[in-house]
This record gives sequence, C-alpha cells and structure tokens, in this order.
Amino acid sequence: MEIKIRRAVKEDCKRLLDLVYELAVYERAPHEMTVTLDHFEESGFGEKPVWWSFVAEVDGEVQGFALYYVRYSTWKGQRMYLEDFLVTEQMRGKGIGKLLFERLIEESREKMFTGMVWQVLDWNEPAINFYKKYPEVQFESGWLNCSIPN
Repeated sequence: MEIKIRRAVKEDCKRLLDLVYELAVYERAPHEMTVTLDHFEESGFGEKPVWWSFVAEVDGEVQGFALYYVRYSTWKGQRMYLEDFLVTEQMRGKGIGKLLFERLIEESREKMFTGMVWQVLDWNEPAINFYKKYPEVQFESGWLNCSIPN
C-alpha cells in the first residue's frame, strides 16, 4: 500500500466533495450540505482562494483529506482552522490520518500561524481518541457554537 500526502489540486474537488458528503453522513447531517461543485472549486482555486487542502492518496486514489482556512484571533493572531478532516471508513486505522494531521501541523509551523484550532463533536469518540494521542492538543470547555443561517 503506497500512501502519498500532497496538496489538493482543482481536479480533486469532485472527490473532495464526495468525501465531505461522507463526513456529513457520519455527522448525521447530510441534508445540511448545500455547497455546489462550482462554488467549492472557485473558493479553493479561484482568484482569491479561501481554503487549502491536503489529500491522502492510497495507491493513486484519494482516500482522505484535511481542509483548512486562516482564522484571525485578536488575542493570538493568524491561526489555522481545520474545517474538515476525514479518512474513508475502509482506510481508517492504517496511519493515514496521522500522516495528514502531522502534515497540517507542519504547514501551520511553515506558515508561522500561532496555532491550529478545530472542533470535534462530543459524541465522536474515535476522533477524540485520535486527538488525545497528541499531548499538545488542548480540549477547551466553556464555549458554545453559534451561527446564523442565511
């Protein structure tokens, strides 16, 4: 099994959206996924990209991805915000997530962000246990997520 971590390219967008849908199903919210392929491609590979991604190829097929954008904290400065992180169900437990996550950490340091932040659902024990393997990961309490849908 050959695993390759690389930056996503525009041609990966269709596969990335398939994986985003897989994540939405896992998170019990597929009906909330409304982004179109055109909008997704433009947002990542247009004149002013707002997201960046790494993909994990296994024997030439994308089996995982990590997508981030830059978040600004008035307290901390520029931070990497990990929006989505997924390895397909059949490929979990093979070290792919570790390679992707460590590539994100490397990217955060290369770009001199002040850190990396993300959310994990409180019922997602496999993900929580994955993050607990990294002693530097801090789980924050006391914050509630808020949003306004358009």
